[in-house]
Amino acid sequence: MSNEPSSGAFDQVAVKGLRHTLSYLMPDLAPFWARPLAHYASAVYETGARGRCSIRNDAMLRLQAFVTRIALRSGADQYDADEAGRQIAASPVLQTGPHCHLLIEPDAFYTHLFSALGLGAHNLRWHICYGSSTVKFIEKSKRGPGWLSVGGEVLNVFGLPRSRMDPYSICGFNGPYRFKLAGQNGHGRANPAAIRLKAILPDVDFPSAADAIKAANESLWRRWFPPSLRLLQFDDIDVADLVAEHFEDPESWLSSRFSSGDLFAQRLLLALDRLNSGPWAGWVRRTTDFFWGLEDGRLFPLSLRDGVLSGSSLSVRDLRFGPESIAVSLRQRKLVPNLLMMFLVTSILPGVRVLGGCRQTIYYPLMRYLLTTALQSSSDRELLATLRADERPGMWGHRVLRPTNGTPFLEIGEDGSGLEVANKYGVRSLVDTAGDLASFTGDPIWAKLSAHIRTGRIHPASAEWLWV
Repeated sequence: MSNEPSSGAFDQVAVKGLRHTLSYLMPDLAPFWARPLAHYASAVYETGARGRCSIRNDAMLRLQAFVTRIALRSGADQYDADEAGRQIAASPVLQTGPHCHLLIEPDAFYTHLFSALGLGAHNLRWHICYGSSTVKFIEKSKRGPGWLSVGGEVLNVFGLPRSRMDPYSICGFNGPYRFKLAGQNGHGRANPAAIRLKAILPDVDFPSAADAIKAANESLWRRWFPPSLRLLQFDDIDVADLVAEHFEDPESWLSSRFSSGDLFAQRLLLALDRLNSGPWAGWVRRTTDFFWGLEDGRLFPLSLRDGVLSGSSLSVRDLRFGPESIAVSLRQRKLVPNLLMMFLVTSILPGVRVLGGCRQTIYYPLMRYLLTTALQSSSDRELLATLRADERPGMWGHRVLRPTNGTPFLEIGEDGSGLEVANKYGVRSLVDTAGDLASFTGDPIWAKLSAHIRTGRIHPASAEWLWV
């Protein structure tokens, strides 16, 4: 997900105006502001209408098998893992808001609590979530997967020097990585909260920081949540294998359309360039074409020209844009899917609702728009009709619960229950739990969008396709 900046100021006028804008863009949200948070959490996990066709059925079967494998990897037995696969098909909702952060990181923690409320309302057992790992250790000053605030102190999660953090992505296999929780106070005093947390985290080496974080989250989840609610998490490296499976099957839609002999990929990129020349500019940026290159823990952008992917590294240079070569490079971890490709295989094609943060509420439906635009000049009429039949394919589901001074490790205590903390917030109104909406009000691109709405450059006729 894109970084979603926050602001410390709580301007009631600005927040009220932002709520009006959100209700304008997402009419289904308006009735929930004054209602308990638990009601909105239930609504986002409520199964909605979704289109069906042979392409969607195939994508869902592949996603079901993928989810089952991830569940088995997390320690589930075959029966429970199969249950996870059945759940994603019967109740197709996926939490995609938080990046691949430790569960105890505030933005992640309170979003997981929000999801727990929604899952509980529908007696769903598996919390299925994607955490973007194509992010660097440092996303902003002492914030990101490499940093964690615990016990009033900002800790260096892996004890890395800045030279090992600035240029690298947490999905890179340039470890080993081990949890250090190195303090910054310089006085040699132990941080009791950090000591307690470190005792819970795995004390082993991991090949990537993302693998370490996922393993740690399993430990934290089992400690704070009951066995009746299981955690299933995956990241971009996991999705790389799912994309590879699509490409390895010449009968799959993805394999036939994203090939050197088909112009669909070029039509999609052309639609993206046109989008960025209008009022929606900047929401879906062309930072890389469908995939990132990955080498020595660093990501680099790729460009598709004349059926060839090229980048700045020798590991991906003049790679033929064909199913076989792409699948091999994905399996070899030379390629990583970009956000559009990730959403294609986990959400858009199989018909799974995604819950995201302030920017995802806009860029995800824009991605669907780009796909439908490219489909209009193809023979895929069945898929086009399927996408148009989806009900609320993306909803606001990250930073919906955002306490002003949230301190997860303090709130949950040594032997606390995550569900008890979630239920405490669940009875409060959405207006209250959403707080200052700083991730929206402090984001320049949202300010620009609000201005476009005020001036009429974006009006209902041009925005209504976003939410259907």
